[in-house]
Amino acid sequence: MDNKKERLRSLYKVDEALRDECLIFFKENLPYSLVADCVRTEISLLRDAIINGEDCPPALTDRRLFFQQVIRRIKRNSAPSLQRVINATGTTLHTNLGRSPLSQNAAERVVETACSYSTLEYNITKGKRGSRQDHVESLICRVTGAEAAFVVNNNAAATMLVLASIANNRQVIVSRGELVEIGGSFRIPDIMELSGAVLKEVGATNKTRLSDYAHAIDDENTAALMKIHTSNYHIVGFTEDVSLCQLKELGTEYSLPVIYDIGSGLLTDLKTYGISEPTVPDAVKAGADVILFSGDKLLGGPQAGIIIGKKAYIEPMKNHPLARVVRIDKMTLCALEALFFEYQDIEKATQKIPVLQTLTSSPDILHDRAIRLKKQLPDMTPFHIEIEPCEDCVGGGSAPDAHLAGYALTLHSDNLSAEQIENLFRKNNPPIISHIRQDKVWLHMRTIMERDIKDIAASISHLKGP
Repeated sequence: MDNKKERLRSLYKVDEALRDECLIFFKENLPYSLVADCVRTEISLLRDAIINGEDCPPALTDRRLFFQQVIRRIKRNSAPSLQRVINATGTTLHTNLGRSPLSQNAAERVVETACSYSTLEYNITKGKRGSRQDHVESLICRVTGAEAAFVVNNNAAATMLVLASIANNRQVIVSRGELVEIGGSFRIPDIMELSGAVLKEVGATNKTRLSDYAHAIDDENTAALMKIHTSNYHIVGFTEDVSLCQLKELGTEYSLPVIYDIGSGLLTDLKTYGISEPTVPDAVKAGADVILFSGDKLLGGPQAGIIIGKKAYIEPMKNHPLARVVRIDKMTLCALEALFFEYQDIEKATQKIPVLQTLTSSPDILHDRAIRLKKQLPDMTPFHIEIEPCEDCVGGGSAPDAHLAGYALTLHSDNLSAEQIENLFRKNNPPIISHIRQDKVWLHMRTIMERDIKDIAASISHLKGP
């Protein structure tokens, strides 16, 4: 007992530890409370070890070891939770990894605006208050061909605002086969209910005909016809659906607006690259009255919900009470403005917008990238490293049946399991997110950016077992 008391008396004092010179840098550059809490935690762990009768903890008598543990805890606790990772999964729009990265120009515009005051709602020419929508509306209309545009914070919000504005307490007719569930278990019927619109399902899961819509129209209660692109799944086999053009003809006949949730927001045809998704300009040409889509999927920008279409339907949305609830912030607006500016030249946009550049990269480009990465690795490495063909995917609930030919760097070891290697990659700084197949770790080159190659090479060169 006396020995235990003696050890407890020899514990570091918080105030004394905080005055140690090895913590000066952290006290000057981090919140003092964070540094103090880390010191208290390490002392508390030592105290608990002594009380529980454990052998004398090494950090109790080794001052250097104690402060090493404190510093490790400080670094761990001060590291941002939301951080950069290297996406080596081959999934371009990886929802868990933030979907689409911004272009360099968009990122620079965000930083510039975020670090200063801005013209968010100020009209320089008139010297009075303006609208935040003015920064992007004309650009979006120029690129898409629409009459008007309005942006909100995501596509679910866009859906809710559109339906609340057009169909509050009235029916919206939708094919049963298009009542999709999106990420996070959010379902279109639930969003429609919250908006105040009344869902009228027509057709069967696999077959919906134009006559199904026509028979469901109620002159007094029907407010709109709605088509939803099933971007995250495809029904094949004994199927039939109604095209946007057919639905528009029916809407014109009954003087009903046609709403089209196109989802991914693709602005250019990518069929040449194996991605068969409808494009926004084609939907405008087909005559849809209101079109809504996401900003951070195939469009390649920040999270946002973009609503375009006829002025007669878009203008009332701007003054709807929900518009304030779902309004977009200044940094997202900056990124969107830069994004649509680049889309004015689609050929250059394909090279500047990371998502488009990633999806259109040929197997030859990816093979060359894999060779360059492998060449940066030391000759003597504990891993068996190969360059192998693979299949990549789009992700983000887009083009589920698109299989993109690519190449990957694969690793396996005689001493470490694939699970251990994958775990070590995740602990890297920055973390490398890969996947395991055939007892190997696969690093897909499609989603590995040029700046990532050096970091991956350094990680593999220094990778050690647990």
